[in-house]
Amino acid sequence: QVQLVESGGGLVQAGGSLRLSCAASGSVLSISAMAWYRQAPGKQRELVAAITSGGSSDYADSVKGRFTISRDNAKNTLYLQMNNLKPEDTAVYYCNAEEDSDYEGGPYWGQGTQVTVSS
Repeated sequence: QVQLVESGGGLVQAGGSLRLSCAASGSVLSISAMAWYRQAPGKQRELVAAITSGGSSDYADSVKGRFTISRDNAKNTLYLQMNNLKPEDTAVYYCNAEEDSDYEGGPYWGQGTQVTVSS
């Protein structure tokens, strides 16, 4: 199994920045892609950004140019640098880890961390 622990959420004014972290533990060698999702009240959960073990990344159109996803494989940690935050970025952000095809199980999810952007 894989366990994911998120940190870095909080309250920030519009235009500010936050960096979210997600520490993975357990069967970390089974992890392939990792991602950040978010869900605002009354809204569908959406993919914010994803990254493969090789570093290839993908972003939702709404965050391109503002957010950067990265991973430190040595530390088994996923990051989301969030710049120029907007009120519409307010949501619970979830860390996600997909498992390599050689393993059975996953995806795995963190508990979520609240990001609130005030105007």
